[in-house]
Amino acid sequence: MTTVYLNGEYKPLAEAFINVLDRGFTFGDGVYEVIPVFNRKVFRLDEHLERLDNSLQSIYMENPLSKDEWFTIFSKLVDTEKQVNQSIYLQVTRGVTERDHDISLADNPTIFVMSRPIVKKDLFSGIKAITHDDIRWKQCDIKAITLLPSVILRHKAKEQDAKEAILIRDGMVTEGAASNVFIVKDNIIYTPPKDNHVLPGITRDLVLEILSRKNISYVEAPIVIEELLNADEIWITSSTWEIVPIVKLDNNPVGNGCVGKMWKKTNQFYQEFKKEL
Repeated sequence: MTTVYLNGEYKPLAEAFINVLDRGFTFGDGVYEVIPVFNRKVFRLDEHLERLDNSLQSIYMENPLSKDEWFTIFSKLVDTEKQVNQSIYLQVTRGVTERDHDISLADNPTIFVMSRPIVKKDLFSGIKAITHDDIRWKQCDIKAITLLPSVILRHKAKEQDAKEAILIRDGMVTEGAASNVFIVKDNIIYTPPKDNHVLPGITRDLVLEILSRKNISYVEAPIVIEELLNADEIWITSSTWEIVPIVKLDNNPVGNGCVGKMWKKTNQFYQEFKKEL
């Protein structure tokens, strides 16, 4: 039976419960992280915990645990006996209070952590995506647990037999419903710069780090929708999906409708990086 961590205790998932007045339940008042575990090692731990710190600070909370305390929890939950990649899900809410908007009432956060296998999906042959207006709020750089807009956007994609929605705000590409976006044009890679409309993706930043090491040209710059629609290649990145090529957008082929050579090269470098862990 799956073991999880909840407020200082390790217990079976079926026995883990929270108070119905937890602010994560009543207000969506909390943040989360998803951290992959590759080759039995927690991937980019420092970067994920730094983003957690930033998200917590943005909602006027302090990190309730130190890096060592987080790592101890992760180590106890990750199944090191199985040769399977996993993902750690952690969530911190402001805790239990009366249902009042005043955040000063809360002084005891709820901390939840679990680990589960990463289900291998056949995404590297390319997926379909749609474009959609960015219906989310204006602070998407916070990894907040209030994910209803993303849930709706992914469902809209599914209705069109696609796996992701690429979001457009005021004619500009922001990101995917649960991913960061890259395009390739004339062998140059572009991705939108990080701002309050874009989550600072850990995989996104790692891809740029790898490209820089390999002397491959990339540009962090705003992408207008016309550039997206005329791209030679489109990719999305996330911690659990890694780097995924999009071969069809709004039922139109991207480039020649096949996985592009720049994606193949970048994905090869990324997989080599993982093996070096």
